[in-house]
Amino acid sequence: MAITKEIIEDKIEVVGDYKTIQVRTATVIKEDGVELSRSFHRHALDCVSSVKNDDDSWTHTDTDVSGESAEVQGIATAVWTTSVKNAKKAANEAESI
Repeated sequence: MAITKEIIEDKIEVVGDYKTIQVRTATVIKEDGVELSRSFHRHALDCVSSVKNDDDSWTHTDTDVSGESAEVQGIATAVWTTSVKNAKKAANEAESI
């Protein structure tokens, strides 16, 4: 009787004007190859994070995707263009007003 645990990225979506990447992982528990349970976890990645400084200037930081799968990294490279990042920076600044 062998019990195994497998974690897979079973859904990757790109949504919204600023190309947020949503990643869903499934944790699958199997006994002798028969699935016993499946649970999900989801996380989202924005292309840029922004912080307003004390002097009212802004610091914008590109999201580090080096800890993500090669597939997610490739999607981020493809969809997070300079124009998308600039639009997200402008939106982040506008939200704080």
